[in-house]
Amino acid sequence: GSRLGAIAKPLVPIAGRPLISYTIDALERVGVRTIHAVMGAQSERLTTEIEPLLPASMRLRALVNRDWQKQNGVSVLCAEGKVEAPFFLAMGDHLFDPAIFEQLLREAQPERLNLAIDRKIGSIFDLDDAMKVQVEGDRVVRIAKDLSAYNAIDTGLFLCPNELFVYLRRAQRDGDCSLADGVRLMAADGKVQTIDIGSAWWQDVDTPGMYAQAEEHFRRADQRPATAVARANADTSASELAS
Repeated sequence: GSRLGAIAKPLVPIAGRPLISYTIDALERVGVRTIHAVMGAQSERLTTEIEPLLPASMRLRALVNRDWQKQNGVSVLCAEGKVEAPFFLAMGDHLFDPAIFEQLLREAQPERLNLAIDRKIGSIFDLDDAMKVQVEGDRVVRIAKDLSAYNAIDTGLFLCPNELFVYLRRAQRDGDCSLADGVRLMAADGKVQTIDIGSAWWQDVDTPGMYAQAEEHFRRADQRPATAVARANADTSASELAS
């Protein structure tokens, strides 16, 4: 978060609100009642800052990763035995269109690891930093940042079975592993399904440039004609009633 002038990226203000608040809103919309937030440095302060952002229907369980300087697979393993499958796994410094969460619930296969992918490769800001994915049919066959051949991008949002923890432990070397290491092993066993987000929007917020891109997205959204906004709100309400 220091690159963006904050103690942690989830608290960086985007369009006047902490970044993580958008994910909280999306999770509430799909019925999530407990958020397990894995934290490392500044965990006590983060907990104090995040708890007031939760609606009354939700609770926060802070999970402290003492090995926070290791890779993110170690952070995910902190939730082993504490979450109930299927569970969402979302990167704390990403923004997502709430519709992506709803789509995952509709299309996911509970026994598989379900990854939301973006095939709009030309629209990705800072493609060099993105996690690339090679997909065949609806299955992941390769995943890495340095892939030379790929046809999708990992958005950082999953709906997961508990088996993910088994594969992360299998991927560990000297007590360390990345989430991508575990995904790679599951993909080799044909257990990673992709769900294409289509026209939906998401954005990693990792650098000042990405931050500016996110701010611009919300600025453009605020400038939509009032009639279009009203129609969008009406469509959303109808969708929620139908579900």
